Amino acid sequence: MAPSVRKIALTAHVTSSVGWLGSVAGFLALAVAGLTSEDSHTVRAAYISMDLTTWFVIVPLAFASLLTGVASSLGTRWGLFRYYWVLVKLLITPFATVVLLVHIQPIDRLAGDAARASIFGADLHQAQVLMVVASSAAVVALLVLTTLSMYKPRGMTPYGTRKQSA
Repeated sequence: MAPSVRKIALTAHVTSSVGWLGSVAGFLALAVAGLTSEDSHTVRAAYISMDLTTWFVIVPLAFASLLTGVASSLGTRWGLFRYYWVLVKLLITPFATVVLLVHIQPIDRLAGDAARASIFGADLHQAQVLMVVASSAAVVALLVLTTLSMYKPRGMTPYGTRKQSA
């Protein structure tokens, strides 16, 4: 990969990854507000905002982070399977994306009930707690990914060792 293209790919990856982390942190704030607030307008606004944030910010950034990460790793000396830290990121990122997609149904349910103003009449406490727990776990996972990117712990995979010897 040419240096200019590599820089563009890396910039896109860092931007989408940090954006994903920030948007999930914002989602967590909304989830906590929805769970703890006693003001019906705040609760309704939180869940409707969470739905919009999920569809228009978090999901696109998750996929952009995954795709740009693969492209960046293939175009650099790090490779996709040469170093353990890249491999761990490759495993965590699609897993986090799949978990996100699984949690879209409860998000949509909360937003739908909030839009119909039936958020307080329905038994949604379990879904509300799930949103706080899931988004907290997502923030931790994304912080792990960020830490791996910054520190790049040593350790080549057996494949990486063979490639380096060749």
